[in-house]
Amino acid sequence: MAGKFNETMPIYLQIIEDIKIRIIAGEYKTGDRLPAVRDMALEYGVNPNTVQKAFSELERDNLVKSERTNGRYVTIDNEQIEKMKQEFSDNYIAELFHKMNEIGIDEKETKKNVKDWEVRH
Repeated sequence: MAGKFNETMPIYLQIIEDIKIRIIAGEYKTGDRLPAVRDMALEYGVNPNTVQKAFSELERDNLVKSERTNGRYVTIDNEQIEKMKQEFSDNYIAELFHKMNEIGIDEKETKKNVKDWEVRH
């Protein structure tokens, strides 16, 4: 993800989103220890303070737990992860309908297009 940041959104928010997606996708499983701040900063190509801010927000949302001197761990609350997955799904679907509407395709036709797409794939 280094160097692939969107200029319209703060970098720490993009890092939060990326980590959430990694959790949802199972790259970081419940209870897994997350990489150290410095390692993540190198991976993302950002200042460690930016990653620290992202981690702090994830902790505030109870998606990450900090163990003093032992690192940060993904929550073991599967319900919370499922809730986050549903929120992402809802947002992606809303974005799809919004984008289709922008190009003149209404909700009914979008639903039909999705069904047709499923048949082709």
